[in-house]
Amino acid sequence: MKILQLNIWAGRLNRQIIEVVQREKPDAVCFQEVVRLPGKESVFISTLDELQDELKFSNVFFAPLFSFGYMNRKAELGNCIMSNLPIENEYVEFTNLEYTEDLDFTEIDDYNVRNFQHAVINGINLINHHGHHLREHKKGDKHTMRQCGRIAEYVSDLEGEIVLCGDFNLEPSSESIEQINRVLVNHVKERQIVSTRTPLTHKTEACDYIFTSPNIEVKDFQVLDDVASDHKALVVEF
Repeated sequence: MKILQLNIWAGRLNRQIIEVVQREKPDAVCFQEVVRLPGKESVFISTLDELQDELKFSNVFFAPLFSFGYMNRKAELGNCIMSNLPIENEYVEFTNLEYTEDLDFTEIDDYNVRNFQHAVINGINLINHHGHHLREHKKGDKHTMRQCGRIAEYVSDLEGEIVLCGDFNLEPSSESIEQINRVLVNHVKERQIVSTRTPLTHKTEACDYIFTSPNIEVKDFQVLDDVASDHKALVVEF
C-alpha cells in the first residue's frame, strides 16, 4: 500500500498538487487544509470537488473543522482522506474545541479547532491529523501535549496495523511528539529529516510526519522536493 501525506495550503497550487499525486500514484492520500466549496468555481483556490474531479479517487472522506463565508458562499475547511481502496469505516474525533459554524477570521488572531479522522482501509487504520498551531514556535505547549497524548492513547487502543499522517505543527524534538513516538515508529525522526517545508515559507523545520505500527514493514519512505504547497509531501510504501 502506498500513502501520500500533504498539507495542501488550502489548494493554492492546484496544478502542482495534482501533478505530484498523479506521478506518485498512491493508493490513498491524507490532506490537511482542504476547502470544500460547493457550486461555482472557487477562483483563487482549488476546492475538494475540483481536486476530486482531477484525481478521481473512488472514495472521499472529508472531516470539516469549521465553516466560513467565501465570496457569498459557505465554505468548510478540514482534513480529507481520499482512497482508491474501499473505506470500510470512518470516524472523527475532535482534539480541541468542536465544529464551528461561520468562523469570523476578523475577530480572532488564530484558529485552533482541531480533529483527526480515522479510516479503515484494507484492514489498515489510517489516521489523518492537523496539529495545534502555535504562532511563536514549534516546540509545543500544554495544548499540544494534551492533544498528542489523546492521539497516542487512541492508537494504543486500536486493533490492527496503524498509519498516522499529518502536519503536526511540532518539531521532532518536542515532548508532544515524543508521546506518539512511544507507540509508533516516527519515520521523519528515524531518518533525521531536517525540514519538511518548501521555499514558499521562511520556516525551515520538520513538522509533517508519517508514523506506522512497529510491525509494518516499510519498503520506502520519501520526503518529496516538489513545491506544491508551503509543506513538502511525504510518501510511505509498505
